[in-house]
Amino acid sequence: TAGANVWTNVGAGSGNVEPATWYGGRGLFGGGYHFPSPQGPKNVIDYVTISTTGNAIDFGDLTQARNGCPALAGGGRAIWNGGDNGPLYNIMDYVTISTPGNAVDFGDLTLARKSGGSCSNGYRGITGGGLNNPGTTYNNIDYVTIASVGNATDFGDLSSARGYISALSNETRGVFVGGNNGNIIEYVTIATPGNTTDFGDLTVGRGSSPTCSSTTRGLIMGGHTGAATSNVIDYITTATPSNATDFGDLSSARAYGGACGNAIRGLHTGGYPYTNVIDYVTIATPGNAIDFGDLTMPRSQDLGGCSGD
Repeated sequence: TAGANVWTNVGAGSGNVEPATWYGGRGLFGGGYHFPSPQGPKNVIDYVTISTTGNAIDFGDLTQARNGCPALAGGGRAIWNGGDNGPLYNIMDYVTISTPGNAVDFGDLTLARKSGGSCSNGYRGITGGGLNNPGTTYNNIDYVTIASVGNATDFGDLSSARGYISALSNETRGVFVGGNNGNIIEYVTIATPGNTTDFGDLTVGRGSSPTCSSTTRGLIMGGHTGAATSNVIDYITTATPSNATDFGDLSSARAYGGACGNAIRGLHTGGYPYTNVIDYVTIATPGNAIDFGDLTMPRSQDLGGCSGD
């Protein structure tokens, strides 16, 4: 059922197919940096119904105002990882996606950092890369079991240390893209801790390119190369290592935004230059993004986006 992620068995056999638990009808966007006044990191969590265009609604607050806090989801929970508000944080917050309210402490990352990439297979969440305020980058990948609050555990390493990285996934594979203006795409098997393997290259090297995915396809949207922002949307087939292909363009060039999807529709939100714009695309159909609505306030600096029910 479009927009509801209800998969029904219509062939031989019996019973319905369990839906992918990291997709869902509600999109959440947490944290980020607000400009103009009162400028600074925010604790705001917004939500939208992905199948229905319209403006975002206030969901609640993170435990700490911060930017650079990538998000992941699964089993009805959303988790934001790390972030920056002067001090760097190793905190992980979570909410129950179906119930608007404030976030609660989940545990700690293995080290404090901002602007890594997070994704999940619905049961295990992973966060890779990131950097600290002096600009030291990390190759660490952490993992958590989404249903069980607690501290993160070491999973393995990226091929190189970098921040401003993004991540997407299907039910098996987690894919890390870009970072530090690079074109690297690499992947892991989420169920099996270990180091990344080369996947291919982006069409344009860039960082802070928010991502979303379906069970088959991943989108990498916008980003920056040095001081220049990009409107490029690339796509990959998640199960098949290869170079990315051009999908279309965002409504304007921007970086440091957030993204999520319901496996049918992908959303890109906010970003720099500071904006509250939400764009959307149909993941299965290459083309340019269309206006969806607005965030509750303009935000940039890697706000964390994810989706679920």
